[in-house]
Amino acid sequence: MSATDLTDHPFGLHHLPYGAFSLPGDAGDVRLAVRVGDEALDLRAAGAGTPWAEALRGPTLNPLLELGPQAWAGLRGWLQETLADDGGRRALAEHLHPVDGIRLHLPLEVRDYVDFYASEQHATNVGRIFRPDGDALTPNWKHLPIGYHGRSSTVVVSGTDVVRPTGQRRGKDDPAPVFGPSVRLDIEAELGFVVGGSTPVGSRVTVDEAEHHLFGVALFNDWSARDIQAWEYVPLGPFLGKSFASSVAAWVTPMAALAAARVPLPAQDPEPLPYLLGSGGSLFGLDITLEVRLNGTVVSRPPYRGMYWSPTQMLAHLTVNGAALSSGDLFASGTVSGDRPDQRGSLLELTWSGAEPITLEDGTTRTFLQDGDTVTITATAPGPGGAPVGLAEVTGTVRPAV
Repeated sequence: MSATDLTDHPFGLHHLPYGAFSLPGDAGDVRLAVRVGDEALDLRAAGAGTPWAEALRGPTLNPLLELGPQAWAGLRGWLQETLADDGGRRALAEHLHPVDGIRLHLPLEVRDYVDFYASEQHATNVGRIFRPDGDALTPNWKHLPIGYHGRSSTVVVSGTDVVRPTGQRRGKDDPAPVFGPSVRLDIEAELGFVVGGSTPVGSRVTVDEAEHHLFGVALFNDWSARDIQAWEYVPLGPFLGKSFASSVAAWVTPMAALAAARVPLPAQDPEPLPYLLGSGGSLFGLDITLEVRLNGTVVSRPPYRGMYWSPTQMLAHLTVNGAALSSGDLFASGTVSGDRPDQRGSLLELTWSGAEPITLEDGTTRTFLQDGDTVTITATAPGPGGAPVGLAEVTGTVRPAV
């Protein structure tokens, strides 16, 4: 495709997401790539001789992430300039591979993983479900970005099957806990943020500094075993109900590609404490609309632009106690939900904890996920001059418990 042909392509030169791939028959040779339309550019080969060659030599983005925002901008600018030029594009042609002919891999070594809870609509819905006679939001919710530390080793790339987790649960009619496969397996449609630039233990990243550590975003599905979670989470929060698998898209969208998608945050009332306040444009939301499909049926279109907490506030809060950042850290937004019932980002909300089943196009109904179900999350955002930015999908199929 020419540069002109890519103008309105969701993966055009205005986007250029990063991933990792291998060629058929050579799964052990994983290389970094940038997506250009429907092709993947081999960055190890294309970047040879450039200032970023060493960072692009390996199978993950972590070395590039460590170089920081100046290097990220330099590489992106070089790619855009070279690929927009007919001669430059011809020179790189031998390093382009059709996306449908390659195997995609997890593009980063996830160092630490944190999941936040940044949607007021989602938190309110969950509160109404679990505390029908109490306040929907807990007293701390509007004072700090609530989150929990997850298990980085079970973050898997899009397309990886998800085995139904087994654990201990106790239903409302069970006289005692029982052990077995989860019967309330759920999804959470989220946005994941990829972090670059290490910091030492004992330091803090301010809201204004946080954006310099935000490399990009990827769609994220935080699979959740609601029955295991409900029994275990008091008093210490999510554990085995969350740690069996979390799926992330194979292509990471640079933050620079989302400049036209930045929007103001909703009004934060009460005003957060000073360490969560930034200057200038360091507090922002993102005009990204997600779409959730269950076995091909669209069941929800959650809007990210209504999220209460900025990603910079999440990152600042994560480090305010002196916790270190590592290049390759990943933090997720928490479930994205909107004001309308068809904008809820989890089955827990969509079916109101199973009381209101949803009907799929094949006539079957769901309260929670069944074995064999496939969940696919896609998203779009506005790009420069109205060009679309299409975030790469995250998809997974549920397999029976082992």
